[in-house]
Amino acid sequence: MKTTLLIDGDVFVYRHTSAVETPIHWGDDLWTLHSDAGEATQRLDIQLKSLVQELEADSVIVTFSSSLNFRNSVLPSYKGNRTRRKPVAYSAVRKHCLETHTCMTLPFLEADDTMGILATGRRVKGRRIVVTIDKDLKSVPCNFYNPLKPEEGVLVISKAEADINHLTQTLTGDATDGYRGCPGVGAKKAAKILAADPTWERVKEAYEDSGLNEAEALTQARVARICRASDYNFKQKQVRLWTP
Repeated sequence: MKTTLLIDGDVFVYRHTSAVETPIHWGDDLWTLHSDAGEATQRLDIQLKSLVQELEADSVIVTFSSSLNFRNSVLPSYKGNRTRRKPVAYSAVRKHCLETHTCMTLPFLEADDTMGILATGRRVKGRRIVVTIDKDLKSVPCNFYNPLKPEEGVLVISKAEADINHLTQTLTGDATDGYRGCPGVGAKKAAKILAADPTWERVKEAYEDSGLNEAEALTQARVARICRASDYNFKQKQVRLWTP
């Protein structure tokens, strides 16, 4: 059976271009930032080749985020706290990737969403392995591989497990992405809330206990949701917002 790796291009390009940045002090108060795009592209290509060999894959699809994100229409503050600049060589290495490898960007979606859709749909035949360091993809039923934790191997995330992970993320939120979740609920409390009954009713009750309503909980759930094939209309290029 053919195996395709679904690669998080946003993360891979960011990490490799960050790694080749070097500040140079020219004396007095003059500093510049040096970045070798050639070294970054070489590092990226080597890692992709290594992953193909390690995971015995036949092909690679690298996904990138669209410039427009549907989550901003659901929650305007989504990722509004991200002000960090991209590495100097990011655009150049991304361009190299687009020209050299099979890549995909879907309108209004993040790279994570495109991976989730390809992992759960029929557009890519055979076995698919999501390759990313982002734990959010564990909320998608898929074969999951974290290149920073090779000792874990390829994890098989079932639909039931993925659904629980999505509800957990709805409760805990993600400060990095700018959505707060349910106030006062961390990972341990979320696990306790969902332990006996991992359903939307329990999530809704937790929000209500915190003085919030179901509409607020649904907003958080919709931005926390990594798209699956059933969540995206290819013809209309629109997201089907998650509904419990």
